[in-house]
Amino acid sequence: MQPFLSVIIPAYNEEKRISRVLHAVYDYLSHQDYAWEVIVVIDGAVDGTIEKIKDFIAGKTGISYIDRKQNRGKGFTVRQGMLQATGRVRLFTDADNSTDISHFDKMKPLFDSGHEVVICSRDSKDARGARQAVPQPLLKRFLGNGANLIIQAFAVPGIWDTQCGFKAFTDQAATRIFSISRIDRWGFDIEALALARRFKFKVGIVPAYWVDDPETNVKLLNYADAFLDALKVRWGLTAGRYK
Repeated sequence: MQPFLSVIIPAYNEEKRISRVLHAVYDYLSHQDYAWEVIVVIDGAVDGTIEKIKDFIAGKTGISYIDRKQNRGKGFTVRQGMLQATGRVRLFTDADNSTDISHFDKMKPLFDSGHEVVICSRDSKDARGARQAVPQPLLKRFLGNGANLIIQAFAVPGIWDTQCGFKAFTDQAATRIFSISRIDRWGFDIEALALARRFKFKVGIVPAYWVDDPETNVKLLNYADAFLDALKVRWGLTAGRYK
């Protein structure tokens, strides 16, 4: 039987945090009345991530992992999980658990009403009630806002938070988007949302209660990458590269 929900967790050097997010996801899904699966995709980790995952899944069903030895980036990793997943809805969530898995409770009614892509946003301009438990440092906020204006100008107008690591797609939307997406690293969210718009999928946004993790793998240089990736997406759309 096809599961209703697939949860994809990209993991790179997450030995300190992966057990926590797996506990949260497994506990949440164990209380649902639908079939589900969890796929952890390891992005060339060189720490003890794989050992932590093996310890957790011992004796449990519904959880599998892909142990890819080469680091290819978060975009490549999420894409691999999305295309291997079998659920009617496919959700990816970050290994830092900044957006708790229970946010899917807000997403499910939108899928039930016909949405094909549903994302979480940390910005109240996208969804009323979105907030952060502890605001990011001023520099991160400044860089993030600047990057978002570039993203809106070139690729995804009207969405103020394209980078929240909690997005879900129907199986048809996931297959169509991720089978042709090209960006392997930070800007893959931009590309996925731009393609969702291009293919006229119905996109919904729900508010996030976001808890920042100071040990996140996002670096300040990634904000500069947003500019380049937004340009790549715009060029790809204009040149007809997404077939």
